[in-house]
Amino acid sequence: MKKQVTFLLILSVSLLTGQIPAGYYDNAQGLTGYQLKTALKQIIDNHTVYSYDDLYDIYVDSDTDHYYENDGTVLDMYSEKPSTADVYEYHHNQNTCGQYSGEGDCYNREHILPQSIFGSASPMKSDAHFVVPTDGYVNNRRSSYPFGVVNNPSWTSTNGSKLGSNSTQGYSGTVFEPIDEFKGDIARMLFYVATRYESRIASWGSSDMLDGTSDHVFSDWFLEILITWHNQDPVSQRERDRNDAIYSYQHNRNPFIDHPEWVAAIWDPSPDTQAPSVPANLHVTSVTDTSIQIAWDAATDDRGVTGYQIFVDNNMIGNVNDTQYQINSLSPDTTYQICVKAYDAANNFSNCSNNISVTTMSPYLLNETFDNCPSMQFVSVSEASNKDWTCINQYGENNSPAIQINGYQADTDCEDWLITASPVNFDNYQNERLSFFTVHKYGNTPLLLVYSTDYDGNGNPSDFTWTPVPNVNLPIPDGTNTEVTYPVSNADISGINGTAYLAFKYFTQTYQPTRWTVDSVTLSAESISNINNIASVKVKIYPNPAQKFFYIKTPVPIVSAALYDLSGKQININYHSDNQMVELKNISQGMYILQLETQKSIVSKRIVVK
Repeated sequence: MKKQVTFLLILSVSLLTGQIPAGYYDNAQGLTGYQLKTALKQIIDNHTVYSYDDLYDIYVDSDTDHYYENDGTVLDMYSEKPSTADVYEYHHNQNTCGQYSGEGDCYNREHILPQSIFGSASPMKSDAHFVVPTDGYVNNRRSSYPFGVVNNPSWTSTNGSKLGSNSTQGYSGTVFEPIDEFKGDIARMLFYVATRYESRIASWGSSDMLDGTSDHVFSDWFLEILITWHNQDPVSQRERDRNDAIYSYQHNRNPFIDHPEWVAAIWDPSPDTQAPSVPANLHVTSVTDTSIQIAWDAATDDRGVTGYQIFVDNNMIGNVNDTQYQINSLSPDTTYQICVKAYDAANNFSNCSNNISVTTMSPYLLNETFDNCPSMQFVSVSEASNKDWTCINQYGENNSPAIQINGYQADTDCEDWLITASPVNFDNYQNERLSFFTVHKYGNTPLLLVYSTDYDGNGNPSDFTWTPVPNVNLPIPDGTNTEVTYPVSNADISGINGTAYLAFKYFTQTYQPTRWTVDSVTLSAESISNINNIASVKVKIYPNPAQKFFYIKTPVPIVSAALYDLSGKQININYHSDNQMVELKNISQGMYILQLETQKSIVSKRIVVK
């Protein structure tokens, strides 16, 4: 019971902890290289040590899935499938190992730096910053092997973690490769170990991963992999939350989650000072009344692009690893200035992209409730009879005010129009939807909904061309003396082109007069007037996946071709313009982005190399 109370008190502290404590890293400011590493060691040293068994309780706060399935289960980097449902899952403090014969039997505690290296000594053995919950069977398959890059796995876990020979230069032994989602997490855990235990790590001797020193710490081949993973998989919200949770217990932090730029400042012999290229071709892909969707071409960098910052009216409102972003919670009918910056792991920032001005659409092109009649967005025109459309205080939707025509006129045919006061330029919009509410009583006179692209707002409407509005067919009254309602909801009228007036036309001809009531007329649409359209070029790549080469087929000449990995780093290729072939030499398996510049536009296509 005493132990439970202790953990409850610490949990209450963790709920209040959501950021780096003020002044925590003051003694590290302005330092670089191994001096910075030693200063950080002194800051995060002497943490509060818990027992090995306590880790299972700490994991409730530090390693719960609030990010993928968001189901409160144990977040295990060796079984989590970020884009699909996990094959199996664990609940905290249930099914802890124990015996296992395969994946999904039980979970235990995995030392990211194998405890055989430090003889299972304390405090390393129970340091939650690098001891994580994992499936027991996968943990066993990883064994004490280093992490590395596996091209031809001898075994693969259900989430894609692989065991096999390392494929990078400098080491050919057996390694374990986690999935891309967690490579940066693991690299930063190992950088933490190298820093927190700087005064001990040389005594652990050299190994496949360690070089036996207390400053450089890692073997060259292994350090190169860790830095690559750190750059390609930036710090996630999950890592930040985990860092906060463990700090609430151990009272020390992983500085490389709080300041990822310190990895380069300590271990990179040639610090990255080159900023990424400016993101090109920033454009709008969709606009609503409260959101703007934007996209741009990937930036490039000598070390790899980490992400992009989004600026609205000179204020940074978000960042993303992708090359598209949706800006939400905007005001309708408002103009915004938008640009994007690229940045790398060393916090080098590009200049802002091309600045685009985008106006959110009004919720409605037309929104008339007739509550303030006769002030309204329609005008009444009578070509025959004196029975104009008239404002009324009832009979509308929910018995609200409306506008009505009562067409009885002895020996006179009625021809009365209710026309929009202003025309709508349908060419500036897309996905136009019309809604309104009608009520009819008596007679059999139809009410027509029509539009005209040649009406000029003057003279008799019948002198101009009027066409039925598409997808709207009002019923012909059957003479009943009771009120019959007929609402129209979101009718697709996007088939109208050009600038047009909309009109309700009442025309008795030989019909029996009918009383028609109209209310709640709304016209919504998506604005396309401020979308920067890029010329569309059809591109075909074959074969895809490719091995040694692939061909490009386009209807227009290619000015240049470039290949980039998913971090934005350019990959060397041989492009033969005579037959539009790209030759692949010494390129690792994986997904790449082919960027083609044509005379019309820049086109990006995905290519898989196997």
